[in-house]
Amino acid sequence: MKTMKALRFEKYGPPSVLTIQELPVPDLRTGEALVELHASAINPSDVKNVAGVFKASLPRIPGRDFAGVVVAGDGWKGKEVWGSGAGFGVWRDGAHAQFIVVSSDGLSEKPALLSMEEASTVGVPYLAAWSGLVDAANIQAGETVLITGALGAVGRAAIQIAHWKSAKVIGADITDQPSDADVFINIKARELAAEVKALTDGKGADLVFDAVGGAMFEPCLKSLRLGGRQVAITSAGNGRVEFNLVDFYHNQQRLVGVDTVKLSSPAIANIMDKLRRGFEDGHLRTSPVERWSLDQAIDAYTAVEKRTSLNKQVFIPHGT
Repeated sequence: MKTMKALRFEKYGPPSVLTIQELPVPDLRTGEALVELHASAINPSDVKNVAGVFKASLPRIPGRDFAGVVVAGDGWKGKEVWGSGAGFGVWRDGAHAQFIVVSSDGLSEKPALLSMEEASTVGVPYLAAWSGLVDAANIQAGETVLITGALGAVGRAAIQIAHWKSAKVIGADITDQPSDADVFINIKARELAAEVKALTDGKGADLVFDAVGGAMFEPCLKSLRLGGRQVAITSAGNGRVEFNLVDFYHNQQRLVGVDTVKLSSPAIANIMDKLRRGFEDGHLRTSPVERWSLDQAIDAYTAVEKRTSLNKQVFIPHGT
């Protein structure tokens, strides 16, 4: 029986609950492909998953995003693929291992110009940004988009996609660091809604992509124009928020929730195919990576949990 190294958690908790185990390489069923993983990124949602936020069935291999080579599977063998997986790390084993089984209808060919490490970082951040801006909010050329959490992986992806779609971007975050946004607001130093209104001749943003939530929810809503729309993808801290419902309906605003965990395999592959064109045409680019072996899992997860770097943290499952 062929085996593989994989991370596993058998109870919820901090990164220290992760262990590296020798497990059987999974068998294939009809309509599936076996991917040998060359790289798999670690997302904040992976840390939350191990902590029990998504109530994953246990025991479970975590990890959602990957890049690798198909080693078994009709029509795909030998091809380099990238992406994310429907239910990976939650109700089925994920990508923090040496091999993973992927539904064939969820496969997407990796852009040739991206390395495996770079390709593995694209999944969740860009899926969230695309699902929110394009699929949910129908972003239009010429619109002004406010993106909170602009310095994070999802925020940076959203800025690139918004620019690709010819929108103007106002970025907002809690520190002053370089950003690709057209205008950047440090929300610890300035009041968000007032700044956005000043930048838009008093009208407000056409669209808000809120990658923070929690206490940022109401300031984002106040930053919208009449008839504007707001996309929520997460909520830092308390998931309960307050806002003036009367103002909300008088302003004819729309609120849309987006959850990438709910995306089906074909939907993921479809978005990854569209993103591939964005990377090939130079509209999109990945962040720098920091590489880890599976044996360094606790340190790697801790780095993501503490957000010690804007670089993407990536496992090299067969060694660094």
